[in-house]
Amino acid sequence: MSRFYVCLLLIAVFLTGCNNVQTAVDDIQCDSLASKDSIEIIEPVHQTIYGICVDSLECEKFSVKRGENLSDLLSRNGLDRRCVSKCQNEIEKVFDVKKIRAGNEYCVMTEPDSSKTLRYFIYQISPVEYFVLSVNGDEIKAEKSQHQIIRKERVAEGVIETSLWNAVVGQGLQWELAMKLSDIYAWNIDFFGLQKGDMFRAKYVERWADTTFVGIDSVRCAMFYHNDREYYAIPFDIDGKTEYFDNEGNSLRRAFLKAPLKYSRISSKFTHSRFHPILKIYRPHHGVDYAAPKGTPVMSIGDGRVVTKGWDKKGGGNYIRVQHNSVYSTVYMHLSGFAKGVSQGGNVRQGDVIGYVGSTGTSTGPHLDFRVFKNGSPIDPLKLESPSVEPVPADSMQKFTMKRDILLKDLTVD
Repeated sequence: MSRFYVCLLLIAVFLTGCNNVQTAVDDIQCDSLASKDSIEIIEPVHQTIYGICVDSLECEKFSVKRGENLSDLLSRNGLDRRCVSKCQNEIEKVFDVKKIRAGNEYCVMTEPDSSKTLRYFIYQISPVEYFVLSVNGDEIKAEKSQHQIIRKERVAEGVIETSLWNAVVGQGLQWELAMKLSDIYAWNIDFFGLQKGDMFRAKYVERWADTTFVGIDSVRCAMFYHNDREYYAIPFDIDGKTEYFDNEGNSLRRAFLKAPLKYSRISSKFTHSRFHPILKIYRPHHGVDYAAPKGTPVMSIGDGRVVTKGWDKKGGGNYIRVQHNSVYSTVYMHLSGFAKGVSQGGNVRQGDVIGYVGSTGTSTGPHLDFRVFKNGSPIDPLKLESPSVEPVPADSMQKFTMKRDILLKDLTVD
């Protein structure tokens, strides 16, 4: 091959390589452009507290101490007397400053400078409500606000070892669940007579304000296993009011509560012969003693009329007798005092507080001596049976059954 053709061949190879290189460069540029077009622009995340952006502020939280007032709290944060007075006047428009309470939380937001200039002061009125005081030079403003309420649905269960309270709180559940369940089953289950191995399962809705628990909204359904029997609780609306029924549509509400007070212990049961710790003799004890701290509220176990309110000279101390109907009456003894508004001859409703646990009369310590009479004769309060109130109406049973079947699926363990 002549030198001429060799040169032409080399030139052609060189040009082809250049084109390939350019193509590769173009491809890289196209890919780069394509990548830029597909990049997601992320906005910066700002930290907010009480709805206020605090990126450039310093925040500290405190609790109101006993004896402190609003003026004390504001003065501590560098405000002069004139400014404190102006701040109080603004706050008074949205909140009564006399209601500042020891133990409530407040938050101080300041500029990150050497003088720690106050910009915001927030006081937590309740777990839900708070007010915000904003200070920007001579511009001072106060407004009342509240946290957004978040509802969380939960299913929980527990096995009884000692008490319902311990079974709930012991596994980190909210104590209010124990209160709710005890109210729902008050007519069916004696919570002072729970046995080891009893258990509960419940679906309920909690309410939260920010990160603070503020209560249980409702119990959607529940099951309580006690004395080898399952007690179901299904909420159902009757005439605009929610009542709880068992799985057959019978009301869980009875004519009487199972016990006249909550969360105590039985120190002495009904007996025809008991050794009296003070009198040192054997004699009948026709009631149940509930040991509880002095001042524990005592409730009437049913609707009725207060036929006696006074002092029992035979050792009962302050006592109340309630006549519930022509058959049943109840007596509550050793009370430290009577509830406001309770008067002889007056009416009381089931669950009304009528007095408070004490140790008046012949008593070795604070307790309630609770007695039940049937046709004038004492009976064992722990064996008292009472009829149910009205069941689900016949014309609502189909609707109740549908709701029951849906709710009970949530309590089924796979």
